[in-house]
Amino acid sequence: MSMPFYVPPEQFMKDRADFARKGIARGRALVALQYENGIALVSENPSTTLHKISEIYDRIAFAGVGKYNEFDQLRVAGVRAADIKGYQFSRQDVDARSLANQYAQILSQVFSEAPKPMEVELLVAETGLDKNSDRLFHVMYDGTVLDEHNFSVLGGDTQAVTERLTTAYVENSSLKVALQSAITALSGADKKLAHTDLEVAVLERNGKRRCFRRINDIDLLSIIA
Repeated sequence: MSMPFYVPPEQFMKDRADFARKGIARGRALVALQYENGIALVSENPSTTLHKISEIYDRIAFAGVGKYNEFDQLRVAGVRAADIKGYQFSRQDVDARSLANQYAQILSQVFSEAPKPMEVELLVAETGLDKNSDRLFHVMYDGTVLDEHNFSVLGGDTQAVTERLTTAYVENSSLKVALQSAITALSGADKKLAHTDLEVAVLERNGKRRCFRRINDIDLLSIIA
């Protein structure tokens, strides 16, 4: 009887992490940043039908990078969980922190026990009554949750995009300036992104129950012109 091949646990987990990171890095980057009236979410995504940015609940948005079918399954699960909690208790009880924790549990379990980890990174964003109550939860492929402020960068060439966005970001800016900063960070020196290459949405403090608004190509061109 042959002995099973032994792999140290440290090497096993490292290999899984490398596999997930490589899959995520092949995708296009996405940024979310706070502006004076909410949170803007901008992604390089020329598709008009496959959305990387979506609404989860009244004040909460979801964004994902990596394998589309995997993060879209998580989006649907988040919508169902939010609807059930809002129906059983109150709409005000649905918050980004609890959703991020649920996503973290799912990703952590898959990373540890499934045949392969999910090749995704998630962002759960929530707009509050003021800038200090806005929330940006970055959920990694292994279930790690990062509570980020001002802006968050997912997927693609994260380090380079983060460096460019750190330079370009202006606190409490208008939506126009925020979108220009995001486009500058996503474009870089070697390529120029047109408005048709982008998917853009905002969570805005509008005094209404639902805060999510998708910005189409025509509106985006008029805003950043």
